Amino acid sequence: MSAVNESIVREYFEQLGFLVSQPCKYGASGRVKRVEEEIDLLIVHPRVSEHRVSDQIVWTTSDLKTVARAVVGVRGWHTERFSAATFAQTPEILRFAERTVRSAAAQRLGAEPVAAILCVPELSSSGDLKEKTLATLKEHGIDGVLSFRTMLVELLDLVKTNRNYEKSDLLQTLRILKNYGLIKDSQMELFAKRKRGQHAIKDTP
Repeated sequence: MSAVNESIVREYFEQLGFLVSQPCKYGASGRVKRVEEEIDLLIVHPRVSEHRVSDQIVWTTSDLKTVARAVVGVRGWHTERFSAATFAQTPEILRFAERTVRSAAAQRLGAEPVAAILCVPELSSSGDLKEKTLATLKEHGIDGVLSFRTMLVELLDLVKTNRNYEKSDLLQTLRILKNYGLIKDSQMELFAKRKRGQHAIKDTP
């Protein structure tokens, strides 16, 4: 499953113009990971000259426009929401954002500073619990959080049904699903909702 999650994240960043590297190609089981093994993905954008990160910790695609380089942690447990309790019980989730790991990432990327981006399914949605979760992430050096929903919606909008994505299994799968009407562009769904809303207004006496 980790390969699928990383494939989604990789495709997402590549479609935005980032160059993506996966330094560690093996799993470190039965022992504590070394510094370089904490890195899931490294990204660098060749066209971003001035590196800046958003003040907001929950990011959308627009927040990446000023990110020149980053270390990325991919945590694709799609069965639960991530909360402060999750990070307390499994602190290794956030280890990739530690200073030593960022320094190792900077050596590979050839420049500093390096942002730390966490990719997760969903965060806690309730008010107090969400604020506590975001505070925990900031304390551990996380600059931005991207949800898999955000990444998949972006990819779905980019995929065209009249193109053959034979070089990407993920994009080809999304294209096939769209071609048979099993999933739709978020923009199409938004347009359909607006149309239904307009009809409802017209029908109201």
